[in-house]
Amino acid sequence: MAASFPETAISTDRLLLRPLAEDDAPGLAAMMADDLVLAWTDLPHPFTEAYAAELARTLAPAHRAAGRGIVLAVTEHLTQRLVGLVELRNTDWRLRSTEISYVTAVWARGEGYAPEAVLGVAQWLFEDRGFLRLEMRTAAGNTAAQQVAQRIGAISEGVLRSAWIVRGESGEVAVESRSDLILWSLLPEDLESPGPHRDGWHGDHRYVLRD
Repeated sequence: MAASFPETAISTDRLLLRPLAEDDAPGLAAMMADDLVLAWTDLPHPFTEAYAAELARTLAPAHRAAGRGIVLAVTEHLTQRLVGLVELRNTDWRLRSTEISYVTAVWARGEGYAPEAVLGVAQWLFEDRGFLRLEMRTAAGNTAAQQVAQRIGAISEGVLRSAWIVRGESGEVAVESRSDLILWSLLPEDLESPGPHRDGWHGDHRYVLRD
């Protein structure tokens, strides 16, 4: 049987990362309808409520059970509002390495939720699951995703040339072009000493695991 992540929830200062539920479908479909999500991700378009429900009911659990990764809804503690989605994928259990991708809802941007969620997942991976490497890949034009990587202290390792396809930011799926990807990595030692780039937004925050 393949190694796999446990069903879990991760609590940060302001956020709860938990498994998707079918009643997340309306919020998830609304979140994925945003032009920037369309442009920078390879998610299906249109991302319907029916697909969102299928993702929660079948696709995400199968992704976890097969050992490929895990999909977590990102919600606010105070309101329980869905504000993002985090996915671990391309997990290598021998190397203890995985790749993270993240989406922030248009109604929650500018709050620092993406770096808080990614850092919470990183701490969980390194401290609870014994992982040794977390990768991020950001399209060359996606400066918001690059800022998230920089903010958590990830190291840019280089450029994967012509390794991605981006879609039109105006919502036109037919407008596609090739893009370079910037490869970032985060290792356990990168989190040992908080640097000045992290001051003022998470302080001494540590995740709280809720299995």
